[in-house]
Amino acid sequence: MIGAAIRTRIRTAICGSFILLSVTTAGGAGDCPATGDTVVIATIGDATSMIPMITSDTASHEMSAFCYNGLLKYDKDLSLVGDLAQSWRISEDNLTITFYLRQNVRFHDGQPYTAHDALFNWRFMVDPATPTGYSYDYEQVAEAEVLDDYTFQVRYAAPYAPGLASWTLPQMPRHLLEGQDPRQSPLSRHPVGTGPYLFRQWNPGESLTLSYNRDYFEGRPCLDAVVYRIIPDLATIFMELSALGLDWSTLTPVQYQRQANSEFFQNNFNKYKYLSSSYSFIGWNMRDPRFQDIRIRRAMSHAIDRREIIKGVLLGMGQEATGPLKPGTYWYNPNVPRYEYDPQKALQLFKEAGWELAPDGRLRNAGGDPFDFVLITNQGNTSRQNAGVFIQYRLAQVGIKVDLRVIEWTSFLQEFVNQRRFDAVLLGWTIPPDPSPSLYSVFHSSNRDPGKLNITGYASQELDALLEQELKVLEQTERKVLHDRIQEIIARDQPYTFLYLPQALPIVHRRFQGIEETSSGISHNFIRWHVPQEQQMRPYIFMER
Repeated sequence: MIGAAIRTRIRTAICGSFILLSVTTAGGAGDCPATGDTVVIATIGDATSMIPMITSDTASHEMSAFCYNGLLKYDKDLSLVGDLAQSWRISEDNLTITFYLRQNVRFHDGQPYTAHDALFNWRFMVDPATPTGYSYDYEQVAEAEVLDDYTFQVRYAAPYAPGLASWTLPQMPRHLLEGQDPRQSPLSRHPVGTGPYLFRQWNPGESLTLSYNRDYFEGRPCLDAVVYRIIPDLATIFMELSALGLDWSTLTPVQYQRQANSEFFQNNFNKYKYLSSSYSFIGWNMRDPRFQDIRIRRAMSHAIDRREIIKGVLLGMGQEATGPLKPGTYWYNPNVPRYEYDPQKALQLFKEAGWELAPDGRLRNAGGDPFDFVLITNQGNTSRQNAGVFIQYRLAQVGIKVDLRVIEWTSFLQEFVNQRRFDAVLLGWTIPPDPSPSLYSVFHSSNRDPGKLNITGYASQELDALLEQELKVLEQTERKVLHDRIQEIIARDQPYTFLYLPQALPIVHRRFQGIEETSSGISHNFIRWHVPQEQQMRPYIFMER
């Protein structure tokens, strides 16, 4: 995955192999040494909707990110700063947030953005008819109101720790979405936001084009246009890079270490590397009676060699995952139960659960049934697919036959993951700066319904209580204690076999200047990226609005 930066406006998104963008702003055209040119970006999968709050896939979130703003955003240091809100005030009892909005903001169709739009977006998120997996943050608000056209206020029923961060919510236009089914709204195919880029064209399965917003409230972005090309195969993406048909993409570890080291690539591209804010895992569908048994899930984790995957698939360019948080960050707990590769321990646990190796080398239960299952993953992420082969091999060593199936991205999400039609799934989640809401969305038992994010059907009353408690604690040290315990329970129960955090390996054409690499990635100042006039390759071809 290309992790240019942590996605800041959505708590959690399903990762395929995409650029993770945080489209923040820093100055306008007056700060651009040059304007013009187009950046062409590769992605393996198409968006499902340009209304990001009703989707969970990264493609939808990343493509729409250029078109929208939140009230707040994260800067390059992952600190919350104003976006559509120029300032805000929190009451002494920590129950009320008052947002003071910018007064020079317009939607792409020319309509002004006001506090009435902010109120509509809150109502949209708490409406039971809205098909979203992200409603919990906004359900904690007891009352929201417009104090005047540019002052929006929310009051919480009780202290809510991630409340402020939740207002990175992309702001949709009330005048175009109110009273409509978002699944049928034209906005799902033609976004109208306040962001630095305007929607131009979408050829499903092929490309999506955006052009600069000359009326953007912080000034015109330097680059004229952004084009996403949907190419579901990383080898083909690399060929397009080699032909200069792409400007920005992700590299596999092999490509990063070997294939992109030629004189051509050194002359034409810059490579970047940092630990991504995402993790890959196997999710065990607990609607399958076998995976309801904690001994089975623990046995699976002991039977898989993560270090072998990191060495053989990632070429060492990754880190072992022990849970759903990023190592080295404040909230991470390094002292959770670990599941070292130990096939004998795995066989012991299988035996305790009623499964033993038969003379034919297969793991069977008392009735003689073999332990077979299907492991699905998405097309386009070769690291994940290759990891699946290693997993298939290691589980065969303990008598389990795994049928590894690779499925096209849109079908994978809509027909299998969202509908819970799988035995086990090899997938990834992004890790946001404040992990609390994402942990709630992914692991709380209330989010097991189709369309929500607890895709495995995992349920733990103990964990539910801690997830709920942690969201209401404001003192950071106390939150940290609760976070540590939450991670211990998840590691104990193994609803996922946590595999690895890959290194993000983006590659960008050398003509793009102004790129700053930080721990959060490279795209935090995207609207400041520019190309000197004499180096521009892709002229802007649309008439300016």
